[in-house]
Amino acid sequence: MAEKRYGFVLSSKDCIGCQFCATRCKVENNLPNGIWWNRILTEGGLHMDTPSGEYPRLKMSYFQVACQHCDNPACVKACPVGATYKDAETGVVRQDYDRCLGCRMCLAACPYTGVRSFNWEEPKYSVDFAVGDKDVPAHQKHVVEKCTMCWHRTARGEQPACVADCPGRARHWGDLNDPDSEVSQLLVNNAWIQLQPEKGTEPSVYYLV
Repeated sequence: MAEKRYGFVLSSKDCIGCQFCATRCKVENNLPNGIWWNRILTEGGLHMDTPSGEYPRLKMSYFQVACQHCDNPACVKACPVGATYKDAETGVVRQDYDRCLGCRMCLAACPYTGVRSFNWEEPKYSVDFAVGDKDVPAHQKHVVEKCTMCWHRTARGEQPACVADCPGRARHWGDLNDPDSEVSQLLVNNAWIQLQPEKGTEPSVYYLV
């Protein structure tokens, strides 16, 4: 068991669907064109801002979906070379780009659709210079990528970029093993759900309901 278990508590009630966390993640991590590690899905339809129900009884809510940083990650078990691994100190599921074979076994094993991406070609960018944090590793061809929980920021004692800059304060991050942390207290005092708990992966992402 990791000394810490970093995780997210996300509030669908407070999320306004602005997509800023997704954009902030993309810039912070210098993600290539077409790659998004964080997606904001609308409960109601496949397209952005599609309400559920029938007029005039419509409602709209959002789910922020990215890597679930599972405590029992199926992707780690599936990776044949240890390129996908669980950090011993933080519990964060990470990727070692230099060890990745591009076999995509982690993609096949993960029950959460769309939280990983694969660079089929050399990464391309809309601008001719790198953006984001200087400590973000270079993206490579034939490598699987996903949310890193901004390990480069958390190692410096900072919050992940998506949490630090959420305008609606819908995202919370911290140590789930610490009963006094904000995330632990939110879970104690609110109803919550997880995505596909029946898969047994024990995700470290919780959604307040």
